[in-house]
Amino acid sequence: MTHTPLTSNFDDIAANILDDIPEGFRPIKVGGPFIHHNGPLYGKWTGQRLFLGFRVEERHTNPLKICHGGMLATFADMLIPCASMYQSDMERRFLPTISLQVDFMGAAALGAWVQGEADVLRTTRNMLFGQGLVSADGQPALRVSGIFKMGQLIGDGKATDPLNLK
Repeated sequence: MTHTPLTSNFDDIAANILDDIPEGFRPIKVGGPFIHHNGPLYGKWTGQRLFLGFRVEERHTNPLKICHGGMLATFADMLIPCASMYQSDMERRFLPTISLQVDFMGAAALGAWVQGEADVLRTTRNMLFGQGLVSADGQPALRVSGIFKMGQLIGDGKATDPLNLK
């Protein structure tokens, strides 16, 4: 048995980044080392809605060159908490996931622009409830709903532009 080396190195992020990012989107830093390694993610604030997105790179795909469901679920898991930073008047908090429901509706092929938007439906003293929709090249790809625990404040909790999008 012979060993065949991989033709691409999944840790070589810079070599695979595509420059075709839609107008108005900027790279964001959110979610710690896991998201940094699996991103990059981009954000766009319209003054009323937060949009998150990423370009499907080869390292995001399964053997069929379609974005892996785990990557889409990871993106969806970031979407609702990020929307809460901009689309609600609550203090900025760490929001660990209690429950995440993802309904896959379509594929996101290699090179597709994946974009999502979300709404905070309700907050209580201890939880945040939200939902979102994610598309791939403008076609519905998944729907997500989640429940998040109101965790500790991030900093003083008063950051009005934590992703530097304004």
